[in-house]
Amino acid sequence: MPEIHLWKPGPVGSGVRRAGDGLRAGVRGVTPCLLVGVLLDVRRAAALSVGEWDLLLRQARRANLIARLDEAIAEAGVPVPEPARWHLSAARSVAQAQRERMQWEITCVAQALSGVTDTCVVLKGGAYLALGLPLAASRLYGDLDILVPKPDLERVESALTIHGWYVERLSAYDERYYRRWMHELPPMRHRRRGTALDVHHTLLPLTSRTALVTPALFEDLRPLDAWPGLSTFAPPDLLLHSATHLFHEGEFANGLRDLFDLDALVRQHGTDRGYWDRTIERAGRLGLRRPLHYALRHSERALGTPVPPEVQRELARSAPSWPVPAVLDACYDRALQPQHPSCETPGAPAARLALYLRSHWLRMPLPLLVRHLARKAWRRLSGAELREQEAAQRQAG
Repeated sequence: MPEIHLWKPGPVGSGVRRAGDGLRAGVRGVTPCLLVGVLLDVRRAAALSVGEWDLLLRQARRANLIARLDEAIAEAGVPVPEPARWHLSAARSVAQAQRERMQWEITCVAQALSGVTDTCVVLKGGAYLALGLPLAASRLYGDLDILVPKPDLERVESALTIHGWYVERLSAYDERYYRRWMHELPPMRHRRRGTALDVHHTLLPLTSRTALVTPALFEDLRPLDAWPGLSTFAPPDLLLHSATHLFHEGEFANGLRDLFDLDALVRQHGTDRGYWDRTIERAGRLGLRRPLHYALRHSERALGTPVPPEVQRELARSAPSWPVPAVLDACYDRALQPQHPSCETPGAPAARLALYLRSHWLRMPLPLLVRHLARKAWRRLSGAELREQEAAQRQAG
């Protein structure tokens, strides 16, 4: 099998990657798309034609990485054609507006839950922003995710409802499904601002095949001085949550963005004293060694993330037996690309379907999965799902 060469990273935290040093892209037929190539070695952008700039921006927009592309190009001082500069400037403005909106949303949640719960953890993008991590500056934001202890869940939902959030309209089946089996409340939305909020009480569905030790999630938190009553995970758990989220996921519209988040977290903290020992220890404590193995393996394969070889060897002990790793390599190499026609590779639709089915298999036992998928298929074919969506839109309007 011939090697396909990408770009090797420079020193941890430098943000510089040197071209041509033999990072293998994966399986035959999977080559780095233009966007990944430029983000790994931004100097390549200087040689792009106008048509290639157009393609680059389309891929970046589809992957929700256009603000990160803008930041990388600005830091490198790469000249940008005038039409592309307009698009990058607009992306910069959107990213700034979304950061400000997310900061305000965190403030509103802190006010709503003051005195209601002693523990509220800001997750994912909101956490990166609240902590002031470099990756937050060029990240686009959607909903805010928080984690609270399950005993506080009813009080938290009531307090949020009083302050303007409401549970979006669902079918009776979906409502029961969320509240009985899922790791979060049904999605909430604010009546005036229209912003979305996901309230978690753990990180994985209660029926998940991954035996997450939920109480341990609250053992190592970092209070946020700017938002009294709120906290984030410590750096090892930030990485573990990012890994668990991406490698239990079945849809990959933001998959490449999330992979770059993983890479940035490692580059941010990977040289800290004791970081890797603590991360491996926490992965074992939480029952998340396997998703961490997948995350570091695929981030290193695709982006050259600097992971110590001894860490990879230790985590490889938690990998499944052959041929599962080879199959997952082939699937993730194809799925973790911008979902743009120019990035479609042989077998990509089949890979995405396989990972979608895998995500459901991880989520629940087979009998429950069969019943759930059969019911969802029947509701879609019968038109019940469409009628409920239309009713929800009328209610929202």
